[in-house]
Amino acid sequence: MEAGLDAYQQAAVRTVNPALDADARLLDAACGLAEEAGEVLAHVRKHVMQGRPLDRAAAAEELGDALWCIAALARSLGLSLGEVGTGNLAKLRARHPDGFSADASG
Repeated sequence: MEAGLDAYQQAAVRTVNPALDADARLLDAACGLAEEAGEVLAHVRKHVMQGRPLDRAAAAEELGDALWCIAALARSLGLSLGEVGTGNLAKLRARHPDGFSADASG
């Protein structure tokens, strides 16, 4: 997993605004992640609450934008996406060793 995520991150962060200082890059990525997550939520909300067809292509585009923000945010924190993903999988394995359970999800 690490190689693919890290290759994506390396390619994606080439498009981070080089005029921003380290704190501004951090804030830009964090704010962008919240914004893009909100856009994904809007597509899902319109589908579930308003009965509109789910626009999977638009949702996929917003997910890609969110992934870019995660890649940039991780880089700003000195982390690779591979490290983030591997750490998350370890946490999930410890919490849910046999797969999801409602008892362990609290």
